Amino acid sequence: MPDASTAPIRTAVVGFGISGGVFHAPLIAADPAFSLDVIVTADPARAAEAARRYPEARIVPTPEALFALAADLDLVVLGTPPLTHFDLAATAMAHGLHVVVDKPFVTTSAHGVALTSRASDAGVQLTVFQNRRWDADFLTLQKLVREGALGEIRTFESRFEWWRPEGFGNWRDTATLTDGGGILHDLGAHLIDQAIQLFGPVQDSYGETANHSPHPEGADTEAFVSLFHESGVRSRLWMNGMAARVGPRFHVLGAKAGYTKWGLDSQERALAAGVTPSDPAYGVEPQASWGVLGIDGDAAPVPAERGSYPTFYGELAAALRGRGPLPVQPTESLEVLKIIEKIHAFA
Repeated sequence: MPDASTAPIRTAVVGFGISGGVFHAPLIAADPAFSLDVIVTADPARAAEAARRYPEARIVPTPEALFALAADLDLVVLGTPPLTHFDLAATAMAHGLHVVVDKPFVTTSAHGVALTSRASDAGVQLTVFQNRRWDADFLTLQKLVREGALGEIRTFESRFEWWRPEGFGNWRDTATLTDGGGILHDLGAHLIDQAIQLFGPVQDSYGETANHSPHPEGADTEAFVSLFHESGVRSRLWMNGMAARVGPRFHVLGAKAGYTKWGLDSQERALAAGVTPSDPAYGVEPQASWGVLGIDGDAAPVPAERGSYPTFYGELAAALRGRGPLPVQPTESLEVLKIIEKIHAFA
């Protein structure tokens, strides 16, 4: 890297679909610690949109074209399907580049171990985009747990559900488990990570999966996961892309009170609509979306913490400049992947 204390971190984003176009590129462009130098997409429409939105970035069609520019870069962000993550990350590391991998981290835990080892050997940083750690509702719940507002936590229920029977219209609809496909890989990577962040390491796990899509060779479209944490808390997690009626996002029961929250964090929707993190309204949840704390007959809305996906890149910049830890350690995402593998092995 150039002068680590002042120069922008020269960044390339690989892929310009939902991951690269909605999440990574806007967050990187909004952070002065980074410069968005290269965007990789072979899709002509996406390339035109990337050029329109980020005129200072160089748009190239292939990872090979990107790596030819490696001498002028510091960081590669992989917003591509999980099947590509290992090879692309390994190649980036071989060029001396730091790497952000979108979740799911990789398709197997063995690949995760290998990438972590390669990053160490190459002297580069590797992290995983577990952005749901900075959802407004999760930050709110994390604060309530930290402050003891619920008392001793007994059960934690977390759901990520929607009604989309037609599918995503992208690789997710047909990807196999071997490809890193399925809702357990996709959303379980978030929900399991959140549960571990709240309640610590997992002692035992159990899960169920089902495929209700028109693609019988595809991976799961519905999953349930039960985790027993070493702390004694039981987490129950649901993921469903075909839920005709959705359940609460969070339902947490403690010895003193419960907390229930409906609806999903608004940041993805805002970023997709072109709202930038510099907008004063970014990450602010309307009161109608706040969760409720208390007991039946005596409960009240809890003001939501502000959602903060930009914190991931803020912490990453500090880590790359030697001023703090990575926002997500790859070993943390590796532990999540091992739980997912165990569930798939017995589901």
